[in-house]
Amino acid sequence: MARRKKKIIEGKIEKVNFPNMSEFTFEDKKVNFKGGIEGQKVSVVVGRKRANHMEAKLLETLEKSELETNKTCPNYLECGGCSYQSVSYEYELNLKQRQIKELFEDIYSEEVEIFESPLKSAYRNKMEYTFADMYKDSPIMLGMHKKNRFYEVVDTKECNLVHRDFEVIRNAIVDFAREKELPFVKKRNHEGLLRHLIIRYALTTGEIMVNIVTTTQSKFDSKSFVDMLLDLKLEGKIKSIVHTENDSLADAVVPEKVNIIFGDDYITEKIFDLEFKVTPFSFFQPNVFGAINLYSKAIELCGDIENKVVFDLYSGTGTIGQIVARKAKEVYGIEIVKEAVESANKSAKENGLTNCTFIAGDVLVEIENRKEIVDVIVVDPPRDGINQTALEKIISCGAKTIVYISCNPKTQKRDAKILIENGYKLKTLKVFNQFPRTVHVETVVLLSRK
Repeated sequence: MARRKKKIIEGKIEKVNFPNMSEFTFEDKKVNFKGGIEGQKVSVVVGRKRANHMEAKLLETLEKSELETNKTCPNYLECGGCSYQSVSYEYELNLKQRQIKELFEDIYSEEVEIFESPLKSAYRNKMEYTFADMYKDSPIMLGMHKKNRFYEVVDTKECNLVHRDFEVIRNAIVDFAREKELPFVKKRNHEGLLRHLIIRYALTTGEIMVNIVTTTQSKFDSKSFVDMLLDLKLEGKIKSIVHTENDSLADAVVPEKVNIIFGDDYITEKIFDLEFKVTPFSFFQPNVFGAINLYSKAIELCGDIENKVVFDLYSGTGTIGQIVARKAKEVYGIEIVKEAVESANKSAKENGLTNCTFIAGDVLVEIENRKEIVDVIVVDPPRDGINQTALEKIISCGAKTIVYISCNPKTQKRDAKILIENGYKLKTLKVFNQFPRTVHVETVVLLSRK
């Protein structure tokens, strides 16, 4: 039986909803698909048809939008990381502000304020690259996955998200791999040596961590690798070089064994007057200068916390918990990544903070072990939001104030609705353009109850 050919239609994008979901009208039905800029003429492949709309996949941009007036990097179309690179920054801000306002409008009717990032470019302090080829049988490359491609990567030359040192290091490692004829891991048969490269750059101190991820299928010459890196002319300074061994079949960095092959096992980032140790796999805000604005507002929303107990849930390396501890009576942080908790407790001690404790464990479990009466809860969960059972435990704590920080406003809104159903009121919603030129934002909401 012959397969039915999928229908291809054309249209002009009328609106872009969060997060970068475009729509146009075709035969009295809305066509929804990921990607695109308002005003572009596009072709899409029609997928599922619903009663009042059709789901589709963007196939090709046929005509640019009048909004696309900005110069872009050479890899803009292939990379897809900076979806709003071609439009003005002012339009991007207005778009994101409108998108979040519309997303929350059924539970929040006030005006939504958006805060700019202090840096519009070169703001990321971490990048994860993949070893692969740019096309079949090309020389080895180290870059980002091409848009809608699983096997190939794109050269990130002139990437506007990172400091130039990222590109100096990346280019040097590509040359090193080609000179040594090191094979990358082929996804079809899982054979090869090189997998990923993670660069972390503490923008407030200039300290750099380079983390090379390989299999154990053959020996990696770590001495030559270290010597090559230390010989580079950089604006920052390499403080840590890490070799992570990963034989997992998953196309992800799984730190099965972590070897420090030069320097320390951390780099130091500064926020306000505090220092934080960033280890190879601990979470830290990717835009540190934007994070200063974000955390300042979050702490302001906590209200008067003097002589109060604060829970910092999904605390990562304890950044916001330590900032809050400068004023609060006691702070208890809970984080599932043991490495991050060790780093948080070490940083707290070195920062002279004796009133904050970070606990390694699942929020779902550890929150029940806390016997303290909590006044304020600060929560900053991963993109999936708060586990619904954990959310029930948070509600049962009885905190009068919850400050919820999120990198995914859709799951944040889902959780906020449940909190509202359980007696909380959504008092404030703030948007932070933490990731300029991309589709992403961070949002902070204040929920309180009597």
